[in-house]
Amino acid sequence: MEEISIKELFLILGKRKRLIILITIISILASGIVSLFILSPKYETFTTLMVGKPKDYGNNDSQMDYNDVLLNQKLVTTYGQIVKSRAVTDEVIKNLDLDLTIKEFGEKVNVNLVNDTEIIKIEVIDEDPKMAMAISNETATVFMEKVKEIMKVENIQVIDRAQEPEEPIKPRPKLNMAIAGVLGLMISIFLVFILEYLDNTIKTPDDVEYHLGLPIIGTIPKMDN
Repeated sequence: MEEISIKELFLILGKRKRLIILITIISILASGIVSLFILSPKYETFTTLMVGKPKDYGNNDSQMDYNDVLLNQKLVTTYGQIVKSRAVTDEVIKNLDLDLTIKEFGEKVNVNLVNDTEIIKIEVIDEDPKMAMAISNETATVFMEKVKEIMKVENIQVIDRAQEPEEPIKPRPKLNMAIAGVLGLMISIFLVFILEYLDNTIKTPDDVEYHLGLPIIGTIPKMDN
């Protein structure tokens, strides 16, 4: 098997550097055009709630001990499921007059449970920043009403109400273009080595000895006119 030195690798890359640069630039430009002019911007906002325990759980003392905190943290998972339930989503869609199915609504709304806390974060992603804010706040309001009915929870507090986002979270043109540039560079280098492998022409005196098994008697240098 023919061995190729590092020097020869760089010579191969240098010989086809225009192809490498061209593919890399095309990749970056294509990514920039798609990110800026084709993909729709997505905006994200969130509402955070702190939810306590139901009336009938544990003791009713005004002082909250460590066991109460652990109980509330376990109940947060239940509250997260209530946020995504049809009882909540149907009412939010109706109140805001949204032209969305339950599935489409679920794709926009995400419920995150902050680890080791009693906090629920209702995150909403939408192409309209004002609509994202409205859905997040309305979902929190409806959830607070439903959880009082279902779980008999009274101690629910809104920590942060959703605000209208100013900047989209995606697409990220700079990041996309950087990734496209790296991928374009890798693909172009791979393509260069494929082309070099498929090229069976004789280019150097060493190629003559290797492919034809003939000794080199002399060479004729290329001279400028």
